[in-house]
Amino acid sequence: MKKVLIGLSGGVDSAVAAYLLKKQGYEVAGGFMRNWDSLLNNDYLGNPTINDDICPQEKDYQDAKKVAEKLNIPLYRIDFVKEYWDYVFTYFLKEYEKGRTPNPDIFCNKFIKFETFRKFAFEKGFDCIAMGHYAKKIDDNGKAYLYKAKDLNKDQTYFLSQVSLEQLKDSLFPLGDITKDEVRKIAHELDLPVADKKDSTGICFIGERNFKEFLNNYLPAKEGDIVDVNTHKVIGKHEGVLYYTLGQRKGLGIGGIHGQQSGSWFVVAKDVKRNILYVSQGEMNEYLLSDRVIVKEMNFLGETKPTEFTNAGVKFRYRQKDNMVQYRFISDDTVEIISSTPLKSVTPGQAAVFYDGDRCLGGGIIEEIYYRGKRKHTTFLEEE
Repeated sequence: MKKVLIGLSGGVDSAVAAYLLKKQGYEVAGGFMRNWDSLLNNDYLGNPTINDDICPQEKDYQDAKKVAEKLNIPLYRIDFVKEYWDYVFTYFLKEYEKGRTPNPDIFCNKFIKFETFRKFAFEKGFDCIAMGHYAKKIDDNGKAYLYKAKDLNKDQTYFLSQVSLEQLKDSLFPLGDITKDEVRKIAHELDLPVADKKDSTGICFIGERNFKEFLNNYLPAKEGDIVDVNTHKVIGKHEGVLYYTLGQRKGLGIGGIHGQQSGSWFVVAKDVKRNILYVSQGEMNEYLLSDRVIVKEMNFLGETKPTEFTNAGVKFRYRQKDNMVQYRFISDDTVEIISSTPLKSVTPGQAAVFYDGDRCLGGGIIEEIYYRGKRKHTTFLEEE
């Protein structure tokens, strides 16, 4: 009987995943990862007085304990606070300081859930690990391939795009072939204490909280001007240029402007040094469009890296429909994307994830974007 350690988060997905593994005949244990400690993390910054909220992970741990007791499986409480700080949160802060928009959940999977947790499992004598992600792993001739989940609305392959083939080989995804509705139904049938617990939408392990207030603890806000990129006129004030992302429409606080036609405003660039947020009107204005993208830190899950342009679907954001493009490798870990249809709000610092139909080919970090041959500077605006 194979022994598997599943990441038990205190949510309904991992709880049902653990049950399904038991049903399939595995010897199952749970592992609750403790990766955030406000006081300790503030000490890392040399500022123990930062007013950071207490993470709700203690409530999650109590829920994980109740699930483990209900399923009659042992539960490990594992401390990865330092690893999370070193490999995920430090990266997160550095990217925001550059004016970019990172996705920490992707690196949390790569460095914590599928690496540090995996090593812990092997040290404890487990044969493999499992997670409650909505994704499929298909083994073929000794190789592991990553596929979209049956429930495409919940598919999480986007967040798994930096997980290596070696890490995939030792991983199980019990929810790959069922829907979220089915998960809830199973949880109710088992009378699990988390059957109606709402899904987490916060940053990985940090939890759900006011994002601007949280980030202000580490990168203090500085009010500045919102400038119309076309007229160069100041049309409002922002709360901190680092807190906004390319293509953002909500939360700008720009109402009707005298002498200006009505229409929604979108963030199109950020000048971090001068603390200026540039905006423009229209969802398809040229400042938001690109037709060539350079992606670095590419983690490729295919067989052969194509050096000639090859068709693929690419997601530039979670739950976005696949954009049909052509791509090729221009170095070992750098990919060039060309699109015949203008792409909207492709944002440096975020992930580009590649697909061949339902098969995930991996992903990388968006480094540069171009439109009609001109590089788009989204973190500062060149003088015309």
